[in-house]
Amino acid sequence: MKNRSEAREAAVKSLYKIDILTQAKVDYDIKEVIKEECEIQNDFVDELVSGVLDHQKELDQLANKYLKNWTIERLNKVDQAILRIGIYELMYTETPSIVAINEAVELSKKYSEEAVTKMINGVLDSIYHEEEK
Repeated sequence: MKNRSEAREAAVKSLYKIDILTQAKVDYDIKEVIKEECEIQNDFVDELVSGVLDHQKELDQLANKYLKNWTIERLNKVDQAILRIGIYELMYTETPSIVAINEAVELSKKYSEEAVTKMINGVLDSIYHEEEK
């Protein structure tokens, strides 16, 4: 893993897998799921995945507060993971807000439709302006 952008992508993939396994009621070990995405142990990926899972209820409530005519449950699992990581970084980490938003938008550009990317950007921007202060 060369940089934090790649680490975020590994965290998205890990959260996606965890969501699928949870929905299928399959037991899993978080560290093993993360290990499948990271050749070497990465504290940043561990923090993002664990943080999102630990705060998922609050993250989803914040997302739903700012999603217009949508809920986070209506987004596909990859978009959910991207949005949750973006909100988690804004609210619970020392990552500069502009970096957290930009990284989520870049991931969304890679994995989502343009309309979803705009939605994620709008939600994160609203949270930054309304909640973070």
